[in-house]
Amino acid sequence: MKKFFKSVLAVIAGVLISCLIIGGIAVLIIVGFTGIFSNSYSLKDNTVLTIKLSGVMKDKVTPNPIYDYLDIGGSPEISLTDILSAIKKAKDNDKIKGIYIRSGYFTAPSASLVEIRNALIDFKSTGKFIISYADDYLQSGYFVASVSDKVIMNPQGTLDLHGLAVSPTFYKGLLDKIGVEMQIFKVGTYKSAVEPYMLDKMSDANREQVTAFANDIWSTVLKGISSSRNISVEKLNQLTDTLPAFRASSFVIENNLADTLMYETDVKEYLKTLLHVESSKDVHVATIDNMQSVDDPRESESKDQIAILYAEGSIVSGNSSSDINDKYLIRQIEKLKKDEDVKAVVFRVNSPGGSAYASEQIWRAITELKASKPVVVSMGGYAASGGYYISSNATKIFAQPTTLTGSIGIFGMFPNMEGLTNKIGLTFDKVKTNKFSDFGNVTRPMSSEEKEILQQYINRGYDLFLTRCSEGRNIPKDQLEKIAEGRVWTGQQALKIGLVDAIGGIDDAVKEAAKLSNTQEYSTHEYPHKQGMLGTLLKSGKDQFATRALKEYLGNDFQLLKTIKEINNLKEQDFIQARMPYDLDIQ
Repeated sequence: MKKFFKSVLAVIAGVLISCLIIGGIAVLIIVGFTGIFSNSYSLKDNTVLTIKLSGVMKDKVTPNPIYDYLDIGGSPEISLTDILSAIKKAKDNDKIKGIYIRSGYFTAPSASLVEIRNALIDFKSTGKFIISYADDYLQSGYFVASVSDKVIMNPQGTLDLHGLAVSPTFYKGLLDKIGVEMQIFKVGTYKSAVEPYMLDKMSDANREQVTAFANDIWSTVLKGISSSRNISVEKLNQLTDTLPAFRASSFVIENNLADTLMYETDVKEYLKTLLHVESSKDVHVATIDNMQSVDDPRESESKDQIAILYAEGSIVSGNSSSDINDKYLIRQIEKLKKDEDVKAVVFRVNSPGGSAYASEQIWRAITELKASKPVVVSMGGYAASGGYYISSNATKIFAQPTTLTGSIGIFGMFPNMEGLTNKIGLTFDKVKTNKFSDFGNVTRPMSSEEKEILQQYINRGYDLFLTRCSEGRNIPKDQLEKIAEGRVWTGQQALKIGLVDAIGGIDDAVKEAAKLSNTQEYSTHEYPHKQGMLGTLLKSGKDQFATRALKEYLGNDFQLLKTIKEINNLKEQDFIQARMPYDLDIQ
């Protein structure tokens, strides 16, 4: 018996020691990663802020050190808010003498590009320099870089201006071949998100709206480049139609699209000249990440806050912190409502829409928040359909001129797979207790009565959407209907018809929120809060890991896989959708 107890105690002791060792190793790993990715940084004299425009831009990014360390995930995500914050800090810091923009492969909503350009133009008002360099300028990077005092290109590089194109994919022919019919229910002449499943090309109404907003966005891009490079809009359009990306670098210089040709190593020497130093050791560089640990002198020590609440992605029902999950976001809104230190909220919306049900729940939460403190919406690249729904009752709405918004309309789709099941030889039988017991059966077409019931359901949802927007914007419902119908508008178009109040970015929205709440001294705080190292690591689930690994492996083909998955996910989505038809990022 003694031997038995000794053996048991030995096993227990062994388990405890093993747990302590494993726990210790885990702590060391976390501490090690924390050390590797620490943001500790101190500015030195003669510092240049380097902005690398490379990857996919989002409003707010939570870096994952594991993915970064292992180099997993394809194109990196870059944070608009981090870039804007770094530029503002650099403007007010005497140790930073200028900005160096390093432009690479870069995709972003045009509204984000406008916001960065405006921040850079404001930075230039101090007299500090901005230079830019690229091996190859894409439209997105060039639009931003054109504000530079000197636009530099590699002697063997290219500068791409080709205009905008919207090229939707239509699935109807494929669905016809495999025997699947999408039964469509919608309200809105321009509500074109369903067109890929019912047509083989754009409808006339959709072509009209896409042409209008694409031309409006392109006009903003051209006017921006024109003012920075002193080239007329007409001349820029002519140059665009020559495909300058395939012209000799001398063509770019001769037409004033760039100022000079240099290799990147020469640019580093050029920085010494700008800083009036002789040694490269005296040229110090600050990255966007470095700037996160640099104090912002404009931030007050007052306990009063202007909160910036981010809502980015598709609107869905759920508790997750990814995308815009209604339950998760509503919890954040309720916290801000109860927090007495929060005097006003800037609601940053960057969403093409999604579930109409989830949009209504978020709308109600924002309405209740607005009853206790001002809510100012700052629209990002998209605040359309469901994105507009959740914005519509704010105290005030700001948009960028190229924001895509509106799209007030809803739709629903229901597959009929009878043709497919017949093709593969599947048959079905049924026993029903009531008339609609098998409602939702995808192996048969809907009856005319079922279709009528569903269309009435959609009509009621649209009427509620109109009511919310009418009350929020103080526009008579009959007048609103004329600009609704699912039509997408740019921010500057939306301003003219009363869907937004002003043109501006996050900073403008913050200033307005402070004004509306009569708050003189305040600090800004972002919500949801950035997770710490441990929280980020624990959040790294297998689905997130798999997605990033597939992006890395498939490259550009990942978009095709994503499209297939979106079609497959239709059966899991809420039936009523308030969603914009297309994304339009500039590359």
